Amino acid sequence: MLTHRLATHADIPALRALMALAIDRLQIGFLDERTIAASRAIMGLDTQLITDGTYFVIEADGALAGCGGWSRRATLFGGNHAAARDDTLLDPACEPARVRAMYTHPAFVRRGVGRLVLQLAEAAARSGGFGSAELAATLAGVPLYTACGWSVIEPLRSDPIDGQCVPLVRMGKLLVSSPA
Repeated sequence: MLTHRLATHADIPALRALMALAIDRLQIGFLDERTIAASRAIMGLDTQLITDGTYFVIEADGALAGCGGWSRRATLFGGNHAAARDDTLLDPACEPARVRAMYTHPAFVRRGVGRLVLQLAEAAARSGGFGSAELAATLAGVPLYTACGWSVIEPLRSDPIDGQCVPLVRMGKLLVSSPA
């Protein structure tokens, strides 16, 4: 059974270990070794999400199964070490919330972890007044997001890291239904 809670700063070491494992193992088949290595430079934990109270820990029978969250800040993707961070607050009346830093432990793939994170993040962003959300998907994440109702907006590429660009896909979803 999956349970969830908000992440705390005490979770950071375990979250970073889970993220490293997910980056290294779950992108095999989607990216080559050099691109997986480059992705470590742009992916990872943004501790601002924990401070903001918008980052979830997913557990399965007490074991860390995954994590992820949402943000009311402008940064679309990237961990603390990423250069292009922007902590500007978004206007929920006209800008989309960001779904950020979703990772599943390889031992828990295809068990509903990612879907649960998306449900939690979408509901929280909706409660925060946002009518839509965006995310930057890895190629490995696109099938999950598509199955959960997210649409492709445009392909993205990271800035070159040791000559290697990481392919990403900007995706979006309406969080509120249009009046009929």
